[in-house]
Amino acid sequence: MKKVLFTAAALLTLATLSPSQGTPLPARAEAADTYAEGLSGGDIRITLFGQPFPTESPPFLSDGAALVPLRNIAEALGTEVSWDETTRSVSLSKGASTIKLFLDSREAVKNGQPLQLAAAPRLIGGTTMVPLRFIGEAFDTLVTWDADTRTAAIDHLQSLPTVGSFDKMKAMLEQSGKLNGQLGFDASAAVAREGVAPVPSAEKSAASSKGATESPRAPVSSTMKQKTEASVTDHSTTNAQVEGVDESDVIKTDGTYLYQVNQGRIFITQAVPADRMEIKSVIHFDDSPFRPQELYVDDRYLIVIGATSRNTKEFDAIPASSAKRMIAPIPAAPSTVKAIIYDIADKTAPKQLREVELDGDYVSSRKIGPALYLVTNKYNGYPYSTKVGSGAGTTEEAKAYAPVYADSAVPGGSIAIDYPEIRYFPQSPESNYMLVGGINLDRPDQPAHVTAYLGSGQNVYASGDNLYVAVGKMKQLDKPSVNTGAPATPGADALMKSKIAPPSYETNTAVYKFRLEQGKTTFVTQGEVPGTVLNQYSMDEHNGIFRIATTNGEMWRTDENTSKNNVYTLDEALKPLGKLEGIAPGERIYSVRFMGNRAYMVTFKNTDPLFAIDLANPAAPTVLGALKIPGYSDYLHPYDDTHLIGFGKDTVEMPLKGDPNDPNRTVAYYQGMKLSLFDVTDVSSPVELFKETIGDRGTESELLHNPKALLFSKERGLLAFPVTVMEVPNKAANNQDAITAYGQFKFQGAYVYDLDLTNGFRLKTPITHMTADDRLKSGNVPYNSVRNVERIVYIGDTLYTLSKGLVKANDIATLQEKGSLTIPNR
Repeated sequence: MKKVLFTAAALLTLATLSPSQGTPLPARAEAADTYAEGLSGGDIRITLFGQPFPTESPPFLSDGAALVPLRNIAEALGTEVSWDETTRSVSLSKGASTIKLFLDSREAVKNGQPLQLAAAPRLIGGTTMVPLRFIGEAFDTLVTWDADTRTAAIDHLQSLPTVGSFDKMKAMLEQSGKLNGQLGFDASAAVAREGVAPVPSAEKSAASSKGATESPRAPVSSTMKQKTEASVTDHSTTNAQVEGVDESDVIKTDGTYLYQVNQGRIFITQAVPADRMEIKSVIHFDDSPFRPQELYVDDRYLIVIGATSRNTKEFDAIPASSAKRMIAPIPAAPSTVKAIIYDIADKTAPKQLREVELDGDYVSSRKIGPALYLVTNKYNGYPYSTKVGSGAGTTEEAKAYAPVYADSAVPGGSIAIDYPEIRYFPQSPESNYMLVGGINLDRPDQPAHVTAYLGSGQNVYASGDNLYVAVGKMKQLDKPSVNTGAPATPGADALMKSKIAPPSYETNTAVYKFRLEQGKTTFVTQGEVPGTVLNQYSMDEHNGIFRIATTNGEMWRTDENTSKNNVYTLDEALKPLGKLEGIAPGERIYSVRFMGNRAYMVTFKNTDPLFAIDLANPAAPTVLGALKIPGYSDYLHPYDDTHLIGFGKDTVEMPLKGDPNDPNRTVAYYQGMKLSLFDVTDVSSPVELFKETIGDRGTESELLHNPKALLFSKERGLLAFPVTVMEVPNKAANNQDAITAYGQFKFQGAYVYDLDLTNGFRLKTPITHMTADDRLKSGNVPYNSVRNVERIVYIGDTLYTLSKGLVKANDIATLQEKGSLTIPNR
């Protein structure tokens, strides 16, 4: 029986509000009436932890949400319920969580912080009715919907086993090593090293589009949205993947000031007015091993994230006998990730408020309103080849291998996460820890919430409600060699003559889902799909459904294990729902963009196919159309609902000489940077509406691997990004030497375009920070100068370009310079 879910999208989710500002931020606003059909014309049944659950009043639909009786469900979940007639409010309490709801109001309060519900509680015949998903998510359960039986199921979140002890972890890792041959193997990193894509999993998805219908999902949506703030100032923000979910970057603006990570320092610069720019303060870290990497800014706080190290006596005290058994020595100063929070009410004197430090290397972070979330990977250095029988682990060893974090809000220094508190993913133990931490900036006295998992994280996607961490897994499959009977003569051709079959690998991506709420993370469940993901843009959550695009197989193969590309949909429990497999055999994914009920995928080998994929029925994804053109797009950005912009490279396809097995084989040489404006109004026949090529072979832009470098405003018709332009002198068209040659350095700075659907890309005067002397000194080879433009932002009618050595302000309309400010070098 096909199971689908009550989805977060079905509830007409409203804009969330900041507790301090009360200014609405855009949030998901779905067409609830479409999904409401799933509840009409029949009774809704409820199960609680697998058992039928009768309710005192029947559920009904209101504002696109299924309302259910509050008291009997809340009490069944172990929640205390009390009624206040004076305020006409209901209070719910369980453990450390307290929630207050008000009749006929979407406003609610959880743990002292305002929230907004998807539908207002109502009093019907003396019974208080509330949204079903609210009850589930408020007290850590999972709500799913079975359309066939019209049953809403309230179940426990998935519980992961604990490591328990250091000795148990040693035994577990040794056993895993024997079974799998390798521990902590990063499949995506292996693919990058080899330059090929992995091979498909032997497992088949349990979901099938067979018999799938476009039945609507019952509208029980995410109920509690942390109120967040939105700026009312006309200024650009970081190009983040999900609206309302901020991502850290090296440069931010709040509409008046610029905040910049610059050569180990943080500069706060007053940018307005543009002709009187002034550095207000510089935060130095000279007396600390801390190295700032990225930052966040809001109306009250500056959060600086960076790498540092932790000197611990425990690591220095590891017995010599243990050190001899290690594959690699454990450093005396393990790497850590630190977030430093500053009060920036006075821009001339930022006041440090708090530090939170997690073991490991930085993976990613997100900021949703006042909540900050961090993900780190810590290689614990455990010598899994050590025989368990060689002796139980000592106390010093156990301390040395345990993950640690620190929070200045908690006295006593570093906090070790003990083995009974460390959890692991069954069948996937690795000699690594993944730490997931969260803090609520509005609650400075509330300790950081940090959890540790025996495993790792590679790519992170976050919606407003959930955090997804994807991890590639690779396993070599046994496959016999094929011997043709040719003599095994010595020499380089012996392998070819004997036709030994190359090894095959099974690759999968494990996805771990965490619920996000007010700086707290709760593990929900895990799922797995064949293949590996490219980056965070290969993942998406829409209407409660998780979508993910993967590549499996290897591009260089020509047998059944050649590379193929896929899209999978998973329900809210990360169970398989739908799949579309085998897209563009022999190629791999270069970029993916999910936009509502569609996905757009670019694959590449010699030409660039852009695929338009229909996801309106998540149980049966289908290809709607495709466009094949020269080149490829590394990043796809929405222009509007029916157009998108591609950023990548142009290519020229040429014959590859000297291949005796395939005399017609060709190879594609990348050329300059390519911009494309695609029209997908007719999804069955996408069109490249406009094209722009910048420079020749060797031209690069950070935008191609980091979308945060893009500045785009459809309303202003503005497109800008940093670029290093290389040009081949005296280039002749279709000349093979010119096609394969790398260009000489010509320009570094910002390319600024006017962009619209009538005229396409219109390049304005490029902006550079390099002087004529800088240009002469550079010769024909680009270098990482302090005058290399890193980001472009706008405030009002002024465009600001920033390098490590200069801030330059130009009028957006004319690009006439308004002012500049030199930044002191180290």
